[in-house]
Amino acid sequence: MDYIALQEKRGANYVLLEVNGVITSNTFTEMQGKVYDMINKSNLVLDLSEVQKIDSSGLSVIMAAHNDGEEIGNKLYLMRPSLDARRAIESTGFLDTFNVIQSVTEVL
Repeated sequence: MDYIALQEKRGANYVLLEVNGVITSNTFTEMQGKVYDMINKSNLVLDLSEVQKIDSSGLSVIMAAHNDGEEIGNKLYLMRPSLDARRAIESTGFLDTFNVIQSVTEVL
């Protein structure tokens, strides 16, 4: 069964959303509302280190959040993407589009 767990933390100039589980057509709606709300208010760091799978639905949420942030001057950061998350993002050809970081200390 697909599952997703989300935990929110706040920093000085960002919101951190720790994502655990899978971001698929069965789970993306749980993440979608939070991500869109957060990116409209602040820089957003998605910790993808515990993500086991991302499908096209999950990739769409991440790409839309990136684009929304760019429009209003907020940045989306992908922190420590797991091997599966990195492969999924690389498969789109857009990995270089994202700000991939290893620690929240890299948030500008």
